Amino acid sequence: MTGCQLSEEMPQISRQLDARLDLVPQSPGVYLMKDTAGSVIYVGKAVNLRNRLRSYFTARPQGTPKVLAMIARIADFTTILCANELEALVLESTLIKKHLPQYNILLRDDRDYPYIRVTLNETYPRILKAFRIGDDRREGAHYYGPYLAGDVFRALEALRSIFPLKTCRRLLPRDIGKERPCLNYHIGRCIGPCKGDVPTSAYRDVMDHICLFLEGRYDGLLDNLRRDMEEASAELHFEEAALLRDRIRALEKLMNRQKVVSNRPEDRDVLGLANNGNEICLQKLEIRHGRLVAAAAFFWPENGLDVSELISSFITQHYPDAALIPPEILVPVQLADEKPLMDFLRGLRSGRCLLHWPQRGAGRELLQMAQTNAEEALRRHTLLGGSGETALQEALRLLAELTGMDQPPHRIEALDISNTGQQDQASSLVVFQDGRPARQQYRQFKLEQNEGTDDYEAMRETLRRRLRHIDEQAFGSRPDLILADGGRGHVAALQQVMREMNLTIPVAGMVKDERHRTRGLVTADGRVVNLRPEQSAGRQNQTAAEPGILDDDPELRISESSEDSLLPVRRMMLLRLLTAIQDEAHRFANRYRGKLQKKRQTRFTLEGIPGIGPAKRRVLLQQFQTIKKVSEAGLDDLLNLHGLGEPAARAVYQHFHQEE
Repeated sequence: MTGCQLSEEMPQISRQLDARLDLVPQSPGVYLMKDTAGSVIYVGKAVNLRNRLRSYFTARPQGTPKVLAMIARIADFTTILCANELEALVLESTLIKKHLPQYNILLRDDRDYPYIRVTLNETYPRILKAFRIGDDRREGAHYYGPYLAGDVFRALEALRSIFPLKTCRRLLPRDIGKERPCLNYHIGRCIGPCKGDVPTSAYRDVMDHICLFLEGRYDGLLDNLRRDMEEASAELHFEEAALLRDRIRALEKLMNRQKVVSNRPEDRDVLGLANNGNEICLQKLEIRHGRLVAAAAFFWPENGLDVSELISSFITQHYPDAALIPPEILVPVQLADEKPLMDFLRGLRSGRCLLHWPQRGAGRELLQMAQTNAEEALRRHTLLGGSGETALQEALRLLAELTGMDQPPHRIEALDISNTGQQDQASSLVVFQDGRPARQQYRQFKLEQNEGTDDYEAMRETLRRRLRHIDEQAFGSRPDLILADGGRGHVAALQQVMREMNLTIPVAGMVKDERHRTRGLVTADGRVVNLRPEQSAGRQNQTAAEPGILDDDPELRISESSEDSLLPVRRMMLLRLLTAIQDEAHRFANRYRGKLQKKRQTRFTLEGIPGIGPAKRRVLLQQFQTIKKVSEAGLDDLLNLHGLGEPAARAVYQHFHQEE
């Protein structure tokens, strides 16, 4: 192992360290790049370590912006010699998982994409949902996925319909015999291991079948079920045979819904890639016995990633934890380190594994299908929020463009009004910082209870009260943008207050459609930007809150002729952000209005009793907390209450016990 300290200027590094680099062997190995703090920022492998390191420390190093940024941070490096390229590949994968270097391509856990966990390491295995692969895998637990959350739900539903699966929370063997079996046992949906008379081998046999199902091994599973059904029928166990028949039909129905992609019963994985300029999606299709049985998607920020390096990193990080490694994996590009990768996979599956880049025929069609699925997964992933901050940043950028701001807003404050007729008028202020709710900074305002309802005046009063504290740290920093839950009238009300207080904070409104869904943005100049694609064509119904605003005016929508190819995606991301803000403001205002309403009803209920005024109402509530507890209080409890008095105590008791 060798180490060399590097200076900050690359030409000087080249001159000073030529002799030291000559000491690095020309053999396979792994190198670790470190920053000034000694943290590992990149792990790489090379067939010739000396040549690879020289390529980093030339006067004018070549590479993507990401590589050049990494080189600029290198303060030290170490090397580890390996016997061959395969050993270097395995060591590189191990070190990447250990150090999680900033500039490596990392297959990170994403809590939006859970796994199905089968705890085969336990005497009585369980089926659980897991958000990452745990250490119990080394002890025998199996993990399948990752899946979209909806796909996990559907997979578990299919398991319950086909297998007699324990779904209760009883912990076995601790709870064996403590309670009677649940309903699932009596209707044939569970074999009842909690009874104590079910052999452990029989229970594990069910779990083995479930693992076959999750691996896509349906043919052998069907054969086993048919054999068991015939045996039960031959032994005149007709109820058991009927249950097995129903499970066979459920499995066959599931198989009929799956796409057959090959006439041969072959196992393959197919990898497809899609790139929208912000993120890359790698889609893995699992083909078992010629059927497409599962798909999983993985996402990374684009950052100028090399496609070949991305796929190589995915293979070395994903397949050691995969439930099953097929004998063939179709890849969308020619891999630079194809041979050591195949040797690596051969060692994992204890058998041949071919990495193939087909140029024509059925294999090419499968790659095209994987790419199409990757494009669709990336589109869905982006619209559902993206990974990291990508989606929020795009939404905030578009919001800044539409509201005339020079840069994306850091702090957004949104106002909403809620009332019950002419009573319980309340308003809320919710805060979003960098697109995320900052709930500790929310505020509630009890408004003047005027006769009639005037949302515009209520909005003006709320904003005035907020802006009086504009420089107070308790209210947080000054907002970059203020949004009103409403349309042109509400925006005009905000602008009026801004002029009164001589402030220039941008304002806008959030409008809803006839189904009470967030549909667009009202800008300060009165334009309405419609964000719902299904409403962007044709004349729409005028909303009750904003009469006179029509969505078919071309000046009120984002121009679809923009050169921005991501416009529909950015528009949907902004719609999601505005929906979150508007729903949160509405929820918070309604919650406070509900509290005021409950307090008023409590006050009127108690003060409607003869002899009970505000002072004695407070005495009752301080002692009993709620009206229900007041109604349940005995006469002696009320008579002994200091400050109430005997006449009032008897009046309260008679009010809640009139039947006596």
